Amino acid sequence: MADEETQPEEAAAPQPQAPQMRVLGQFIRDMSFENIMSQKGAPTDTTPDVQVQVNLDAKKRSVEGQYESAIKLKVTSKAKDGDTTLFLLEIDYVGIFNIENVPEDQLHPFLLIECPRMIFPFLRRVVSDVTRDGGFPPLNLENIDFLSLYRNELARRQAEEKPKLDA
Repeated sequence: MADEETQPEEAAAPQPQAPQMRVLGQFIRDMSFENIMSQKGAPTDTTPDVQVQVNLDAKKRSVEGQYESAIKLKVTSKAKDGDTTLFLLEIDYVGIFNIENVPEDQLHPFLLIECPRMIFPFLRRVVSDVTRDGGFPPLNLENIDFLSLYRNELARRQAEEKPKLDA
C-alpha cells in the first residue's frame, strides 16, 4: 500500500529530460597538405614515423542551442632513418551541433568530449583520403580518447595556475 501512495508523488515530480544532440553540419575550416618528399626528391622507400598532435576547441554560436566543436590535427611524417620530413598535414575540422537538456556545468566537457567523438570518423576518412591522394599510403588514424585529452588539459591548466596562486 505504501508503494501506491508514492507513485502519484513520483509521477508529479518533473523528470529530467535526457540530453539531446544533433549534428547540423560538419566541414573543413582550414587544411594544408605539404608533400615535402616530392618537393625535395627524397627517397620513396623510407619507413615513416608519424606524429599526431590534437587540439580541441568549442564555442557557442549566435543561434540558441547551437554550438561548434573543432578538432585541429597536425600530422607530421618523418623518415625513421633520418630527420627528413615526408609530409605535413594540418586540418581544422568543425562540427555544428544543436544541444538540448545538458546542464550548464556539464556543457564544456560535453562539447570537448562527446561532440568530437561524433565527428572524428569523418575526419579520419578525410585524413586517409588526403594522404592517399598525396601519394602516400592512406593514414588510418587510431581512435582518440577525447576523455583523456580533456582530463589532461584540465590537469595542465590547474598546474599552470597553482604557481600563480602561490606567488
